[in-house]
Amino acid sequence: MQIDAMKTLTGITGRTGQELAWQENALCAQTGPEFFFPAPGSSTREAKQLCGACEGRRACLEYALDNDERFGVWGGLSEKERERLRRGGSAGTGAGPAASGTA
Repeated sequence: MQIDAMKTLTGITGRTGQELAWQENALCAQTGPEFFFPAPGSSTREAKQLCGACEGRRACLEYALDNDERFGVWGGLSEKERERLRRGGSAGTGAGPAASGTA
């Protein structure tokens, strides 16, 4: 029996395949999780650099905020930066479109 990963993910998250399509071409899908889920106190610089070059960055950040992702780098923002964004403050990264909310 073959499992359709996108259908399974859609069933779990309630999002359509089109809404999650950014994950298929995301740069993080081509690298290891160690960049995006570094050990506590480790640098997130490499992950943020990859995110900065990724066309799915905005969708990734929206996904993380919508799903209250509390760990790792999502859409170019660390846990602390996403928490600041949730509270209505600036993420403080100056990292481009996803951080500013513009495309």
